[in-house]
This record gives sequence, C-alpha cells and structure tokens, in this order.
Amino acid sequence: MSLYLPPDPVIDLQIHTTYSDGRWSAEQLFDYLAQEGFGLVAVTDHDRVDTVAHVQELGRQKQLHVLAAVEISAAFHGKMADLLCFGFDPQDQTLIAIATDVRQRQKHNAEQVYAELLRRGYQFPQRQTQLATSGGELRVAGDCGTLLLKEGYVKDAASALALVIDAGYREMKADLARTVEAVHQSGGVALIAHPGRGLQEPQEFTYYTPELLDQVRAEIPLDGIEVYYPTHTPELIETYLAYAQQHNLLVSAGSDSHGPPGRMPIKYPAKLCQRLLGRLNIELQ
Repeated sequence: MSLYLPPDPVIDLQIHTTYSDGRWSAEQLFDYLAQEGFGLVAVTDHDRVDTVAHVQELGRQKQLHVLAAVEISAAFHGKMADLLCFGFDPQDQTLIAIATDVRQRQKHNAEQVYAELLRRGYQFPQRQTQLATSGGELRVAGDCGTLLLKEGYVKDAASALALVIDAGYREMKADLARTVEAVHQSGGVALIAHPGRGLQEPQEFTYYTPELLDQVRAEIPLDGIEVYYPTHTPELIETYLAYAQQHNLLVSAGSDSHGPPGRMPIKYPAKLCQRLLGRLNIELQ
C-alpha cells in the first residue's frame, strides 16, 4: 500500500532524541517538526529499534509521517560504518537482537570506564543532574566524557575523549554484513550514514571514498548512501551523487540533528530522495 505525499514536502531523514544521544525528547522534537511544517521524517536514534513504534505514534498524533528508522552502530573490517536503516519491520526479532546487543555492550563498557575513573580519584557528585536526559544512567562511554567536562576535569571534548580512551573505552559495533542482511530480511533498506564525515573528523569517523565504497559493495549489498549531510561540501555531495547514480544506489538526506542548542532539523526537498521514498512505497503527487 502506497503513501502519497504533496508534490514538494520537506523531509529530514536523520534526527536523534534522548532515546539515544539527542538533547530533546521525542515529544519536544515532534512539537517542533509539526510547527515547522515537515512532511516526513526519520527518527534514527542509535541502536533503538525498540522505540520505533512509539515515535511513529507520536508522529500520527501530529499528522506527520514517520519512517521506521534506526542508525545502527556497525563496523566493516574494523572501520566505523554507521548504518541508516529505513522501512524495516520494527517487530523483527533479528534486528532487535542486533541493536540490543550493541547497546548492552556499550553500557557495560561505559560502566567499566566509569569504575576506572573512580578508581583514579575522579568524582561525579552531580551525575544525576549532568546526565539528566538519561536519568543519570550511563549508556555509552561518551557519557563519562560528558561528566568529565561538566565537572571541569578537562577543558574540551578532545581531552575528554583521550581520557575516556585511556580509562578503557572500546568501540562496540554490530557486524555490517549481518546487519544489512537482517534489514533486508525485515523488508527495509540500508544506507551508509554521513560517508564524508571522516574527512573532517578522522579520529572518530571513517571517510568513505568511492574506492572504499567499492570495497564494501563488493562484499555487502548496500542500498545507498547519505549524500546530503550538513558537513559534506558541495564538491563531496557532487562526488557521492555521481557515485550513487553510477551504481544505481539510493540517496538520503539528513541533518543529524540532536536538538537545541546545536544543529536543528533541516528542510530538505523530498525530491532529493525520490527514489528512496519510492522504494519505501512513498509517492510524491
């Protein structure tokens, strides 16, 4: 069954809430999206397949179309490969298991890092307040970095990351091939997120050159790439768009907004992603 949208709605296919590392709740996000007149969005909270049904219901309450979506923390031969997944069955147990496993391993590592920091003499008396969006819970090791910053132990995010790594931070990722297979089996599509982000932030992200994308595609049936992204230069967008067209890949557009006071959702024209939307049975009238 197809969903029909007006001729030129605005969309944003990568947004985060406090269900992962965002700064606003899903309720606050949808109040904003409805007020701004978005036509269709994807809430892509990291490794949160379990919240998809709830955010879709919030969208229905605001007369806003919401894709089933998630950003899975994955890896390809040791390289970060964040994966945007759209249109899957939110009740699919294989995909739920993959996402849950990543979150559990991330939480365990965060608790290990926290214990090591306490052993070294760091103290965090305001943890509940400083991690208010998660109720004081440690979810990823980056939360320890947030605590270090807010307590004034370090001067910037880079120093916090270095200290967290020294205290035992380890990346916890899903296998990219297994994740793509699960997404496909549940009726969805899988795209590499922000492939050019590693060009500006090589310490934290993988830069997906056309050559590296070729290597991934030789092993894994990716459906597409996130071409339109705030830190992609016009030249990089042109490169990725040409690559997608050459290899018949789907194209997505996302702000990667985490809410105020940072980057806000971006009003991308839906026609930029028309083939992706069509693959998900969404037609522009």
